[in-house]
Amino acid sequence: MKKYLILCFLVCCTLNSTFAQKKGVKTATAKATPFFAKMDNLIAEVKNGNFQVTIVDKGKELGALIVQQVDKNFSPIGTKLASFKAAGTTLYLLTWTEKRINKTDLKTEEITLVYNVVYEINNKKQVFSNTQTTTNTTEKVFLDRNKTASETQQRVRREGFEFTLYPDGSIVQRSKNQENKWVYDATKMEYIDAKKKK
Repeated sequence: MKKYLILCFLVCCTLNSTFAQKKGVKTATAKATPFFAKMDNLIAEVKNGNFQVTIVDKGKELGALIVQQVDKNFSPIGTKLASFKAAGTTLYLLTWTEKRINKTDLKTEEITLVYNVVYEINNKKQVFSNTQTTTNTTEKVFLDRNKTASETQQRVRREGFEFTLYPDGSIVQRSKNQENKWVYDATKMEYIDAKKKK
């Protein structure tokens, strides 16, 4: 009987301590803003609904260049920041890719957008921008009026220019029918057509 009472006492103590435990104190942690790329004192990040290049110095934000407004689903692929010199000026190239899919019962469009934006950070100015869009379309096409026979067709459509940055800081845009060469003019702080520069 003594053993039985001791056993009951231990069980009661164990149950009481299990239910009487304090809940852990939750500590609030600051949610870090995710950044996509970092170079020198620049950070490409989403902040307050904007995709932006933030200029920092010793952890303190000095300013920001807003690239575009974005929603919560924004997820760029392969975001890169790179510095280069053009006409003796240090410029920064921000590159990223976005993929979108539009789907219906008969048609699927896979859209790839490649963005290239050049900034002159000292004056907080965008000096060049390029967007290239590639759309891969897969479509089910019916061959007769009664929709009994069909085939799948695929098409690729390209819009905009392919972007190439050369070591001297010049930029070439190419499409199927056209090629544009741009050089940086440090006095105007912008890229100008190479044919017009004297």
